[in-house]
Amino acid sequence: KETSFLADSIDLALEKSYARGETDEFVQPTIIGKTITDGDSIIFYNFRPDRARQLTRAFVDDPFSHFERRKLEVYFVCMTEYEEDIPAPVVFPPLSLKNTLGEILSRNGLKQLRIAETEKYYHVTYFFNGGDETAFEGEDRILIPSPQVATYDEKPEMSAYEITDALIREIKGKGYDVIILNFANPDMVGHTGVLEAGIEAIEAVDDCLGRILAVASSDPDAVVIITADHGNAEKMIETSTHKIFTAHTPNRVPFIITKSCNLREGILADVAPTILDLLDIKKPGEMDGESLIKPL
Repeated sequence: KETSFLADSIDLALEKSYARGETDEFVQPTIIGKTITDGDSIIFYNFRPDRARQLTRAFVDDPFSHFERRKLEVYFVCMTEYEEDIPAPVVFPPLSLKNTLGEILSRNGLKQLRIAETEKYYHVTYFFNGGDETAFEGEDRILIPSPQVATYDEKPEMSAYEITDALIREIKGKGYDVIILNFANPDMVGHTGVLEAGIEAIEAVDDCLGRILAVASSDPDAVVIITADHGNAEKMIETSTHKIFTAHTPNRVPFIITKSCNLREGILADVAPTILDLLDIKKPGEMDGESLIKPL
């Protein structure tokens, strides 16, 4: 499909994009130098599958129906496996991860729910299951659509309230043993760099967490854990330069638990063993982490 944007180099492509008022996140498809033709070789260096699979399919799928495209006879190589059925060789095949948290829960006959909106759905399913698309026995999934906006500062609450409504219905209805939920707001709105929207995003998540905790507190056996795998929205301005900051941060993340217990400091690898500890399930040898709960 033709594009009206051409450039002789990557630098010039970005300069032209900035001149149009389009910053990095909004750079439009641009042809740099010569176009790809029959007989070319392509190495796709992206190692994350969630954004690479669509671009890869545009080159290798036949038939392809998402937009008008002539199938090129190219040699296309993927850095990692973006999806099992993509017809292209892979440089680094996926590792087979055994005894992930979801697998252990399933093996012990526990019911589990994964719930998130579109932006983080793969994080609570595919990524959480060690790069496996398949749900385990006893694992249910709920996908709440993310709002259709150009950037999430336009709707900082995203779909947090819809997720919360759905979750509360499930808590009251189906008796899950473990629920994995991801609120996308602090990350996705944090990436916009719009401070006011970031504040609104955190307020929305805070409100939703309050509702969830209120429902969970009615069950004396329920335990809620609140944590994250990286920072973002807590730093939206670079203090030394006062410029907008849109990236992830290396800051420590919280680990909040509603159960009365003594916690030690730890790392992300300790979260799954902690959940198993709460369920009185022995952690597998593949898990290097240890429970964050100090023994009495």
